[in-house]
Amino acid sequence: MTEEPFEEWAVDFLARRAARVGTLRALPIDGSAGRGAHVNPTAPRMMARWDGYRWVPETVAADYAAAQRMLHGISSAQAEPAPAPPGQVLPRPTGRHRKPPAP
Repeated sequence: MTEEPFEEWAVDFLARRAARVGTLRALPIDGSAGRGAHVNPTAPRMMARWDGYRWVPETVAADYAAAQRMLHGISSAQAEPAPAPPGQVLPRPTGRHRKPPAP
């Protein structure tokens, strides 16, 4: 096994560390940071940003969905689904597993 010189390792380490500066993450405020984010989707989330040395609290999101919109830069207007056009009826699905129509 060959080892890289310390100077090369330090340059790579500092470059990786600088690339992470400004990274945003969401943490549940209810104290369940070790659990999955989907476990309590209605809990408020603290948004924290990495400054290179520590996570600095930035703002609070109302719930999991709002936190994800902040993390991915989606505005609330973009998050709203478009309404279906009025009067449009979807065709009846076809397939072998469907019963044939009654005569």
